[in-house]
Amino acid sequence: MINLKKESIIFLVLFILTSLLFHYASWLSHPIEHFNALFSHSMPYHPLLYVFLIYLLIAILRGFILLIKKIIGKK
Repeated sequence: MINLKKESIIFLVLFILTSLLFHYASWLSHPIEHFNALFSHSMPYHPLLYVFLIYLLIAILRGFILLIKKIIGKK
């Protein structure tokens, strides 16, 4: 359960960072209007799709690093 909480926090942080990086001008110039526009977007799934793909890449990289640590640790 702790692992699920940790992964959820990582996903949420990635979601926030990605949204800020993709739309930094909108968030800085008119954040309330931009936040309200998120709910009326024609494709509401695209931010989650982008974040999921980034999360998947990071998870693969973390798994690869863990595998290397286990291989090196056995010697």
